[in-house]
Amino acid sequence: MRLLYKPFAMIAGFIAARLGKSVFGSIWSAIDDAPPPVPTTGEAGVGKVIGAQALQAAVMAGARAGVDRAFARSFYYLVGIWPGKAPKPPSS
Repeated sequence: MRLLYKPFAMIAGFIAARLGKSVFGSIWSAIDDAPPPVPTTGEAGVGKVIGAQALQAAVMAGARAGVDRAFARSFYYLVGIWPGKAPKPPSS
């Protein structure tokens, strides 16, 4: 079933990347008026560069997890098969 889910995962990855970039841009614009510094720039301090990269990584990971979960649930709803390891039924 993972092969059947692969196109969904590719679309989810594209959407997560776009969403993550958008959310990071919104958060960074609230923090600083300048664009986020890249690691090779000489104008920004080490703390600002590391903070920007850490924030970007966290936002991108969160967006990816949220979109992946939404697509997995949608796939399960449409097909009836969970795309990864099947969730355990609740024990009584």
